[in-house]
Amino acid sequence: MHTAILVIDVQQGLCEGPDAAHDCPGTIERINVVTHRARVAGVPVFFVQHESNAGYLEHGSPEWQLAKGLQVQADDRRIRKTTPDSFLRTGLHEALQALGVKDLVVCGMHTEFCVDTTTRKALALGYPVVLVADAHTSAGNAAISAQQVIAHHNATLTNISSFGPRVTAVGQDEVRFSD
Repeated sequence: MHTAILVIDVQQGLCEGPDAAHDCPGTIERINVVTHRARVAGVPVFFVQHESNAGYLEHGSPEWQLAKGLQVQADDRRIRKTTPDSFLRTGLHEALQALGVKDLVVCGMHTEFCVDTTTRKALALGYPVVLVADAHTSAGNAAISAQQVIAHHNATLTNISSFGPRVTAVGQDEVRFSD
């Protein structure tokens, strides 16, 4: 298998409270469907967790933990990061290379920050990306709603051609794993 799935920052602190991301329960449900399908096909699943040294999302804090309802297996891999880029100062690229991964499936939170940055870096590193169009989410912002952020990124990321590899956005029901 030459594919891996990245589940980015689906953490408890991003799924609760007044600043919770849009439709966390539905997003988690769709991620669980895709990760289950990946595991059945023997595709490695990576859970990426953002962390800070102190305060919000501090490593080990309740907010830092993977979100309630997210289905995680013992052989799933974990990556800790401190920037929106899941590759920067982490062992992600090396782990993917060691497994012979050639392309990625990406889902998670927050669309306009960590999902966007990681997807663009993956393209720059030569990985084609399947963006699970209905399994990434945002809290939105003062200018546009979460739904608009998601739709914008589904459209924008798929139009990037300068890296060579491309992004394909598909719904969770269309994600297939095969060589």
